[in-house]
Amino acid sequence: MLKNLLLFLIVFQLFGLTAQNKPFDITNAREGENIEYCHQHIKLMESMKDPAFVLIKEQDDLEFEQLLKKGSVPKAIVYKIPVVFHVLHNNGAENITHEQIVNGLFILNRDFRLLNADAANVHAEFQGMPSDIEVEFVLATKAPNGACFNGVTRTMSALSYDGSSGSAQVTAIKNGNNVYQGSWPGNKYLNVFICGEIGGAAGYTTNPSFASATSMTNGIWLLHNYMGSIGTSSVGTSRTLTHEVGHWLNLSHTWGGNNNPGNATSCSTDDGVTDTPNCIGVQACVMSSNTCNSDNAYWGFDIRDNIENYMDYSYCSKMFTEGQKTRMRTALQSNNTGRANLWSASNLTATGASGTLTLCAADFNADRTTICSGESVQFTDASFNIVSGRTWTFTGGSPSTSTSSNPTVTYSQPGMYAVTLSATDGTTTDVETKTNYIRVLPTAVNLPFWEGFESYTSLANLPNWEIYNPNNNNAFVLETTTAYTGSKCAKLVNFGQAPSNVDELISAPIDLSVIPANGIVTLSFRYAYRKKTSGDYEYLKVFISSDCGTTWAQRKTLGGNQLSSLFTGNSWAPASNADWVTVHVTNVTSNYFSQDFKIKFRFEGEGGNNFYLDDINLYSGASSNEIVLGINEFNESINDISLYPNPTDGELNVSFSASKNKSMQFQVLDLTGKIIQNNVVNAVQGSNLVLLDTRIFAAGSYFLKIMSEDHFKTLPFVIK
Repeated sequence: MLKNLLLFLIVFQLFGLTAQNKPFDITNAREGENIEYCHQHIKLMESMKDPAFVLIKEQDDLEFEQLLKKGSVPKAIVYKIPVVFHVLHNNGAENITHEQIVNGLFILNRDFRLLNADAANVHAEFQGMPSDIEVEFVLATKAPNGACFNGVTRTMSALSYDGSSGSAQVTAIKNGNNVYQGSWPGNKYLNVFICGEIGGAAGYTTNPSFASATSMTNGIWLLHNYMGSIGTSSVGTSRTLTHEVGHWLNLSHTWGGNNNPGNATSCSTDDGVTDTPNCIGVQACVMSSNTCNSDNAYWGFDIRDNIENYMDYSYCSKMFTEGQKTRMRTALQSNNTGRANLWSASNLTATGASGTLTLCAADFNADRTTICSGESVQFTDASFNIVSGRTWTFTGGSPSTSTSSNPTVTYSQPGMYAVTLSATDGTTTDVETKTNYIRVLPTAVNLPFWEGFESYTSLANLPNWEIYNPNNNNAFVLETTTAYTGSKCAKLVNFGQAPSNVDELISAPIDLSVIPANGIVTLSFRYAYRKKTSGDYEYLKVFISSDCGTTWAQRKTLGGNQLSSLFTGNSWAPASNADWVTVHVTNVTSNYFSQDFKIKFRFEGEGGNNFYLDDINLYSGASSNEIVLGINEFNESINDISLYPNPTDGELNVSFSASKNKSMQFQVLDLTGKIIQNNVVNAVQGSNLVLLDTRIFAAGSYFLKIMSEDHFKTLPFVIK
């Protein structure tokens, strides 16, 4: 028998929790929705294909029926169940807020304790029947290793949107969450897994079973937009968790053991509860529904369907019956399935759900961590699990201190600033300091703007470029061995990374307010990229903002073969300028001509090859393949200008062609615009070559400004 049980544990996790690739079943959905509401009995039928599971289920059912007949459920005892919400996200909307989770837990407790006001408005035939289940669900505050937390774990993984295997999603959480990486046993916690996709359902769970008693998969899967009534969810989808907890406590749908309401054969089946009238189920709030007469003998009259029951699919669910209460509370008496251990005093203490809360850790967050000068940040105290007092310290902010739970702070001077929060529960005090937490961007630079990354030794923690790396893996870094112009560029080491990565490089503000409404602004940049395989499909997206990054507008998208049709299986780097592509973004419209204009480059990787970015150039006027660093460019009288070698460690050669003889100035400028060398050259008609001695200058980045009597051109160069 033990051998069969161990075999079943493997089969159950790999088979019983694996979604089948099947088309959307409209008969398993509520009216107007494109999500199948519940997969409870679908999962059960899949597991019933395994003989080991059938044997164990028979024993589980026998034990349950014996407990039910014994009628040994204590009266007037409120059972408390420790709950952990595991948010599996990929940095999208599915990463719901703590407030939405607390709201969903409130609704679950409200429904189970008959505190929902709408229970008083059930149909007249069911008045007086809604029951207080006397079960409460409490956020656990201790992880399996005893570490204190706030009842929620968060795991970033692309599996959030791959619900083909519930077991795989649980494994990702077990191995990658931010609290405790290991198993959260199902006989100690009610684990609720919040995901972006769970195999086409809004929710599903497992019935109480000896086989899964201690497994972490003994929990509930829920779509993020069916959790609570706020945030990504709504009132209409807010009771899905109530429905699934009913299944978790051994309730079936009111029409019996399948997932398809409206099936006429349901009148011959039953949900195992005597005071829920037989029915075929509904997909909407059809108050007149009266689909079966097989229950008339029990009731003594022809009674309508109890469509207001939480175990139906209607949009007007508002009650459990006394019979359902008995069945659920009986399920909590089973030691074999692990349900009885959940509410034991020792387990409530071990999981931190006994009711005595203390301060575990000070923590906080902010609505924004990168702002322009003069803007404000809203801070929120996220300390857990109880706080009676707090003291904030805001370096560089106004106010510089606060005792509020959610202070608003204004920053006026550019820089990187630390924030400290000291929180107390009256006995215990904890301090959290986040260094370089608030980035206040420097004053906006003027046009023309050019970024060749030549003046940096690192991109990290620079005030003029923000690096966004939500996957906490390879981010944009400074590359010093290759570039289109000079010797440096920005590089994303995309080769060898896992799929579904997002990386961003965001500029400091640039002042476009001086551009007239009828003016033309062009954003140009160069990139180099190869795929790893021919089938790779990765994206480069360019965004612009007029309000310092509060809102963004997408202006350019390059993906798949449009980004590059070439591929190489090795980690790739550009070998020459021919490997680079110049892109011109011409749809920077007058709506964005503000002093807080910003640019954002986003690379969305799927495990392809490396990406390089150079010569980010923003200027007034039409597109130019040359870097624009002045508003008055040479006309056709001077052309074919080139600098070489670049970088140089000795002489810099300047070649150009002149249409006539003319006097010209060659000025060398440092990065601040200071003239450090000036030469006068009498150019002749035709080809010209000017040799400039750069050995007297220190290594670094410079500009060469070439001027005639009426025009000029500025070109960057680097001295090694």
